Amino acid sequence: MESSYIPISNTQLALSAALIVINIGLSWALRLGLERQLWIASFRMVVQLLLVGLVLQWVFTLRDPLWVLFVMLLMTSMAGISAVNRTRRRYRSIYWNSFLSILLAAFTVTSLTVNGIIQAPLWYDPQYFIPLLGMVLGNALTGTSLALDRFMEDLASRRDQIEALLTLGATRWEAAHNTIRDALRTGMIPTINSMMVMGIVSLPGMMTGQILAGASPSEAVRYQIVIIFAIAAGTALTTITIIVLSFYALFNSSHQLCLERLQTVR
Repeated sequence: MESSYIPISNTQLALSAALIVINIGLSWALRLGLERQLWIASFRMVVQLLLVGLVLQWVFTLRDPLWVLFVMLLMTSMAGISAVNRTRRRYRSIYWNSFLSILLAAFTVTSLTVNGIIQAPLWYDPQYFIPLLGMVLGNALTGTSLALDRFMEDLASRRDQIEALLTLGATRWEAAHNTIRDALRTGMIPTINSMMVMGIVSLPGMMTGQILAGASPSEAVRYQIVIIFAIAAGTALTTITIIVLSFYALFNSSHQLCLERLQTVR
């Protein structure tokens, strides 16, 4: 299959923006009040993607490991902050724990995939490392926010039950086991649901992009399978790490639940 793609001109890009008018029109007709948010979200998305495109083109040209690591740390920092900002209850070190969890999981999984499976020419090859990292981070962010929110909400709602178990001699891990399990399940559900219908109900964006760029469908499918497994592993590692760190932040060494460390953000 000949590798080719149809380039998108500035005019065509501007015409595509007209599609958002459908959303704005529906919002106005149904009085949903989302017109302003849609305009702002669309503008931010376009500006951010154009800037990212310029930065990545520059990084790809340099092929410098220090710049690749800098971009990685920047992306991970934003993912860690965004994951916490989606939660209603927070504790003192939650931002640091979120960043550390996502960094550890995303870097480990991305490095193993790029170097152990794809076997790119360079361990930091930005053509492979940065796009794959972005996909792992995006899903890890969702898993982190869902797991964190479920864990802390359940601690608050099950407080009496957990403290009763602790009073009867249960360890902190035994008392919080069900809460931890439910939080991890919640964090993994979106990834599992996506995998269940992939290829039948939905065609993933990465696979679609490769096909549009001229890659053969069979080759695009192979890359997509590798990436989905990487995403699932990254999400699992991230959710497990953040929940364990949160567990130790909210239970002390004397096996006491310290909910006073939680603050509710309105």
